[in-house]
Amino acid sequence: MSKASEEATKQINIRVTETFLEKIDETWQGRGYNSRSEYIRHVLHDAVENPTFDRDELLALAEAEREIREEE
Repeated sequence: MSKASEEATKQINIRVTETFLEKIDETWQGRGYNSRSEYIRHVLHDAVENPTFDRDELLALAEAEREIREEE
């Protein structure tokens, strides 16, 4: 068991637009996560553990993925 999984968790609340929440839901369901919370925890963990990831790179990857899906 990893150290992170042994730690007690804390609940947080965030506000997002309905449109953004729909995008989040489409993403976690499409990637095989068990829940929205699991997906958001994973995304936040990655953001903290890999803070040098460039936002522009992320946007370019998302755009490339969107284009690939449109071609299918």
